Amino acid sequence: MADNPRARKLADRIKEIVAQMLDTRIKDPRLGFLTVTDVKVTGDLQNAAVFYTVYGSDEEREGTAAALKSATGIIRSEVGKQTGIRLTPTLEFHLDSIPDTAANLDAALIEARRRDAELEALRTGARYAGDEDPYRKPRAAEDEDESSPDE
Repeated sequence: MADNPRARKLADRIKEIVAQMLDTRIKDPRLGFLTVTDVKVTGDLQNAAVFYTVYGSDEEREGTAAALKSATGIIRSEVGKQTGIRLTPTLEFHLDSIPDTAANLDAALIEARRRDAELEALRTGARYAGDEDPYRKPRAAEDEDESSPDE
């Protein structure tokens, strides 16, 4: 979304403003322990997607989403005042899936380590079914001399 430098700069500024507003001016009791993780602004600077995470249960996430939805107008007007751009972008708040994805990756890594340990335990006591080296070797020159009928 934020391909051009102006959009990236505006996204960083919006992130600061939203975080400051949520910390100091928005006093909704439904607002949980919230972290603004990222802001993506479209190239035409008309829309801004604000990504956030909430520490807590599903009820706290739902309450925080409702509080953000009700405070969107106040936050947007403050963004317009502090950025000074002609058209203030619309703000959309999205719950960020980074913590869930990180938890899934951690679980997958733990499972992979466990399976590697099982495989290593099986490998330590294992023996070859036949010879250790099942491939034929070329005959050595000494063997050919002994079996030659010229002597």
